[in-house]
Amino acid sequence: MGRLHRFEDNRFLGTRDDMRVYDCDDPAQFEVLEARAEAEDLVGQNLISAIAPDTVEEARNRGFRPATAS
Repeated sequence: MGRLHRFEDNRFLGTRDDMRVYDCDDPAQFEVLEARAEAEDLVGQNLISAIAPDTVEEARNRGFRPATAS
């Protein structure tokens, strides 16, 4: 189970630039999110959104679409 620094308690994280939500308990999705976060400094640019309550349904309510690992 992976987590980004500053978001250790959140399972679902959204990226605000493309409105995708990533499940950090899914290894493939977390790998994509981690790579983007490092390469594009998403945390430093405040482009990561923690979802609360921590559910994919809440992420959808906020306009995020599920990410696909690619």
